[in-house]
Amino acid sequence: MKAGLSPRLFLVVFMGILLLAPLTLSAFYITLLNYIGLYAMVALGLVLLTGVGGLTSFGQAAFVGIGAYTTAVLSTSAELPAWIAWAGGAPWISLVVGLVLTAAVAVLIGSLTLKLSGHYLPLGTIAWGISLYFLFGTMATLGGHTGLSGIPAISVFGVELLQGHQVYYLIWAFLLLGIFTTRNLLDSREGRAIRALKGGIVMAEAMGVDTARSRMVIFVIAALLACASGWLYAHMQRFVNPTPFGLHLGIEYLFMAVVGGAAHVWGALVGAGVITVLKQWLQDVLPKLLGESGNFEIIVFGILMVLILHKARGGLWPIIVAGVNRVVPIRVDRRRIDPNATPLPRRNMPAAGDVLLEARDVTRRFGGLVANNNMSLSVRAGEILALIGPNGAGKSTMFNQVSGVDTPTSGEVLFLGQSVVGKGSRAISRLGMSRTFQHVKLLPTMSVLENVAIGAHLRGSKGVLASAWRMDRVEEDRILAEAARQIERVGLAEHMHDEAGSLALGQQRILEIARALASDPCLLLLDEPAAGLRYKEKQALGDLLKRLRGEGMGVLLVEHDMDFVMGLVDRVVVMEFGEKIAEGLPEEVQKNPAVLEAYLGGVE
Repeated sequence: MKAGLSPRLFLVVFMGILLLAPLTLSAFYITLLNYIGLYAMVALGLVLLTGVGGLTSFGQAAFVGIGAYTTAVLSTSAELPAWIAWAGGAPWISLVVGLVLTAAVAVLIGSLTLKLSGHYLPLGTIAWGISLYFLFGTMATLGGHTGLSGIPAISVFGVELLQGHQVYYLIWAFLLLGIFTTRNLLDSREGRAIRALKGGIVMAEAMGVDTARSRMVIFVIAALLACASGWLYAHMQRFVNPTPFGLHLGIEYLFMAVVGGAAHVWGALVGAGVITVLKQWLQDVLPKLLGESGNFEIIVFGILMVLILHKARGGLWPIIVAGVNRVVPIRVDRRRIDPNATPLPRRNMPAAGDVLLEARDVTRRFGGLVANNNMSLSVRAGEILALIGPNGAGKSTMFNQVSGVDTPTSGEVLFLGQSVVGKGSRAISRLGMSRTFQHVKLLPTMSVLENVAIGAHLRGSKGVLASAWRMDRVEEDRILAEAARQIERVGLAEHMHDEAGSLALGQQRILEIARALASDPCLLLLDEPAAGLRYKEKQALGDLLKRLRGEGMGVLLVEHDMDFVMGLVDRVVVMEFGEKIAEGLPEEVQKNPAVLEAYLGGVE
């Protein structure tokens, strides 16, 4: 543990400043802080959605509008339909109604929008953002472009929050609650699944993560944060019209997240503060400098965004933390591993010799290219089967067919006697198959411990609410203890708290094996695990695989290092041009003329 001041001390100081601010600042600055708090709530959702989850949205202002208009209508309408009349005139009840409505709208929009990828996703968010904005402005019930006025103030314990300094505490309480619950969520089993969305979907699915569900979760949470911001805004302003909920505000919220640090929870507050204060200052200064009025601050924001993307893609928050750390060292608290945590339940391993995996006449065509042609193989419990062949022989494609990453054009794949064709890697992982990848798939900014813990995802069950409110700590301790055990098992204990991206390639491959083992598989698929390993590391890997075989686990191994393979495996299947050309014991295969010509004879 690094020596230095605890981050909690900085948090206490920050909260002390927040408490004292209304007692020392003028009404103008209190109003400015209120807007910063409101904007930061929306930006916080974008941190979760865009910075962490990799989903770009320009439409969050529309969700702010749903929260604002829901409470405005319920609070000001003299005659409400009977089915909703019970919610009229009660701001706190209208908050609940707004959150429920927003969640429903977010699920509907998300079910359509989140299926898009690449540049189509942000275009989709622009489309529904514009649609909702014009809906607000055209419906007579919502006051059209004139808007709705006469919205009552919020009451807390019978006290009406009429003034800016009164509603200030409520706004910042909401924001801090959002920050802490978001931090809790990201520091959990569900959070690791969410963090795997950005650049690790194939890996996450192979580890059993329902990535479509995780995408929907963060989309809904971001919408709910925006809705709460809109509810507070409506009761602070006591008036709403469509202007604050247009696309230009959606873009501005995204600016805030990126400028502050889109991958950092506290970056939402930094970005909202910088953009809000800078916007106010520029609106005062630029017209005086240029001698005419106009939205010149937008030009400055555009330049600022380009500079941030060029010089500080991580945003301002990492720069602030690094600067403070140089002056006052901040202690880095490592994740606690509870050695007394109850071990996670283990699956019953099949009996030695039982057939785990059987592929029959598997063919995979990509247009006119036949990558696998009538490929058959089987793996039994307590044996290591090597799948070898020259580059381009179709080995990794075959891996993808049996592991559910891809679906065969024809043929059958049975795992534990069940057909798994078309079931997908997540369902197959649940049955007890786990794998590594030819090209290492890790989350480089996450620790080794957290990367391996993703492998145990299916062995936990606590959901989003439990994670956000710290009701998952017993299960989390068990998962982390299991991850630590697998890390020690593969010889990476000294790197447990290092960032995965800082490891050498060979160590990253070993980390992938630890992650696969954390899922408690009965069949392990390893795609070139010895690539990049030194001689001693290969020996250690070989010893590990022998121990796994002795425990009754089956191993399907793709590898190019023949010395490593032939001294380790029980049987060998050789491929060339997508077809099987030989199968048998290692010593038999090494003497096979077809193999010598196709593969072994080409090795210098």
